[in-house]
Amino acid sequence: QVQLVESGGGLVQPGGSLRLSCAASGITFAIGSTDWYRQIPGKQRELIAAVSSSGGTTYADSVISRFTISRDNAKRMLNLQMNNLKPEDTAVYYCNWKGYYGTQHDYWGQGTQVTVSS
Repeated sequence: QVQLVESGGGLVQPGGSLRLSCAASGITFAIGSTDWYRQIPGKQRELIAAVSSSGGTTYADSVISRFTISRDNAKRMLNLQMNNLKPEDTAVYYCNWKGYYGTQHDYWGQGTQVTVSS
């Protein structure tokens, strides 16, 4: 059974930091691309950071220079270090894994809430 489980969300003051983690099981983690998305109620889910199977990273303009995505294939973990958080970063954050083995697979975690407020 495939599972992606996020952790690390919570309440933080503006300017603070959080580190999100996503633990994967039931998949050959290393062969897929991995992403972090976020969603604000009433808005579409937004791709904010991605790291490919080869290690290349991309970021949305809204988070570049503040967020860092990383992955540990041996531990099947995806991480997102978030620094200098702003109230507009408040959202539910989701990890995503996409990979091809026989057919295309696309898996999501359940989401973790991040609230940035004083």
